[in-house]
Amino acid sequence: MLDTIAAIATAPGIGAIGIVRVSGPAAAQVAIQLCGDLPAPRRAVLRRFRDTRGELIDQGLVIFSPGPASYTGEDVLELQGHGGPVVLDLVLNRVLALGARPARAGEFSERAFLNGRLDLTQAEAVADLIRSHSATQARLAARSLSGVFARRIAAFQSQLTRLRVHLEASLDFPDEDLDPLTTARHASELTELRQSLQALRASAHQGELIRDGLLVVIAGAPNVGKSSLLNALAGQDRAIVTPVPGTTRDLLHADITLDGLPLRLVDTAGLRVSTDPVEQEGIRRAQAQIGTADHLLWLTDDRNPQPPVSDTLVLPAARITLVHNKIDLTGRAAGCWQDDSDTTAIACSVHSGAGLDLLRSHLKAAAGYRGPEHGEFSARRRHLYALDRGIAGLQAAVELAHRRDAPELLAEALRLVQQPLGEITGEVSADDLLGQIFSEFCIGK
Repeated sequence: MLDTIAAIATAPGIGAIGIVRVSGPAAAQVAIQLCGDLPAPRRAVLRRFRDTRGELIDQGLVIFSPGPASYTGEDVLELQGHGGPVVLDLVLNRVLALGARPARAGEFSERAFLNGRLDLTQAEAVADLIRSHSATQARLAARSLSGVFARRIAAFQSQLTRLRVHLEASLDFPDEDLDPLTTARHASELTELRQSLQALRASAHQGELIRDGLLVVIAGAPNVGKSSLLNALAGQDRAIVTPVPGTTRDLLHADITLDGLPLRLVDTAGLRVSTDPVEQEGIRRAQAQIGTADHLLWLTDDRNPQPPVSDTLVLPAARITLVHNKIDLTGRAAGCWQDDSDTTAIACSVHSGAGLDLLRSHLKAAAGYRGPEHGEFSARRRHLYALDRGIAGLQAAVELAHRRDAPELLAEALRLVQQPLGEITGEVSADDLLGQIFSEFCIGK
């Protein structure tokens, strides 16, 4: 039997209301010892909270939800009192003295998952909803919490199971008049299933972009306008701008949103040979940050364009955009084109603002972002990796289905397709994955 856990479920600080949440087999006894009786299930009642000597700690609402019809699937007790940190600590310490232990981060939601009250996509959506920074993020997280993503995965699993049952029946009962799955018709069915999974992957990609956004690093030589570009895109003076080369010594960050797409902009030190130890450290940090970028904006002065190459610079696998700044000094018109290496180049002037809308539109297009209206649910990169494996597995299954001599291999291929899909919802999961996911939650959730 699991032990009983307890935690303060409201945010740190002073507020009108504070909640202590308890889950586990001792929740009912905690209510009796703390409040004098056990309230009727799912009824909010006013009670006094008392310590071991009967002294009043606080008074507030008590709600008892017996399992399995509760958030965690266990007996759950919520004590809603006043939101002072001292009062909440006194209530929590009293609950712990009555046999509960402090909950780990995310342990309430983890128990909800383990007890079948939530699948893994819904549990992740709880954390996403709490951490939302925009209305679009909150909307997509709420849709995932309602089960939209999980139902799409379940539909694929159901189709795959039906195909596997049919195939394995034809293998186990060869004398029966069963149509084997190695015909062109069934290969076509698997092709349609792969295409549907690719469409789901495209939708999940939109949800992942809206949830995680992009890390966009601005790099280049000194005095090409990197800090000015950061300020222009952020709409405020976040970075110091001077004509002195090497002004930026450390990484500067700004979080912005382009039509619902979150971007974290990073301004870096100008890349050049320097004997200044402080500037050298700034350059080292810049190069390290470039290696982690989702998208690199390489700024260059249009009067003397410099390609993104350096003896010490390791360019990321991310997309690279060449930004020709200061066209107000060269007379070049704002524009966008592909250079000889098929790298996108954009001519703009941070000073006048010409071409910056082109840059904003390019960043959205390069990410594959289609706008907030195209997001169906919140998703994570682990979901995309799992869907990619499922799509690759279905492609292999299609190729096997065209053959008439490998039904056993086809059966195994379909089983392997189902595994990554099961990882998304938690039907198939590893303990280390669960630990990583729920450790990201706040304590008390």
